[in-house]
Amino acid sequence: MIDQTVSEYTQVIKECKALFEKKTKDYGTAWRILRLSSITDQIFIKAQRIRSIQEKGTQKIEEDITNEFVGIINYCIIAILQLRLEGDKRTEIPYNDLEPLYDEVVNDTLDLLKNKNHDYGEAWRDMRVSSITDIILMKLYRVKQIEDNAGKTLVSEGVEANYQDMLNYSVFALIKSNFI
Repeated sequence: MIDQTVSEYTQVIKECKALFEKKTKDYGTAWRILRLSSITDQIFIKAQRIRSIQEKGTQKIEEDITNEFVGIINYCIIAILQLRLEGDKRTEIPYNDLEPLYDEVVNDTLDLLKNKNHDYGEAWRDMRVSSITDIILMKLYRVKQIEDNAGKTLVSEGVEANYQDMLNYSVFALIKSNFI
């Protein structure tokens, strides 16, 4: 089953990366100006919209919620990139320099997924997409709390691990929604 998950994961990420590349070529890396808390809030807005549509059963903006999950994935990657590029003062980073960093974040996050899938036996496959949305929102509240505590935690994993979890849960939601 893990081979199927890795294959599906790779297909979802391929679509997300293609959009990331196009947006980077359109807008550059304007996101470099954002503080981590602003990126967290962008993810929060997307997750809230998904939950609102799931609860109401209707929407007024015709953009499908799968696009919001794609946005969450790319914003989580951007957040992790911001963390890893903390000492890099460049506002503009060429896509050719950014692409291997994007791939590194994805590979690290996929490794995390493989380890968790081993321990949890792919329990996510039996989850509802609405539950996945709720877990993403919970993780966002955790990240906001950690940010409000100036990044300090007593026993909890840091923000990067939470971004990785949100990324993986968003991939799961897209797989379950037949995005690929």
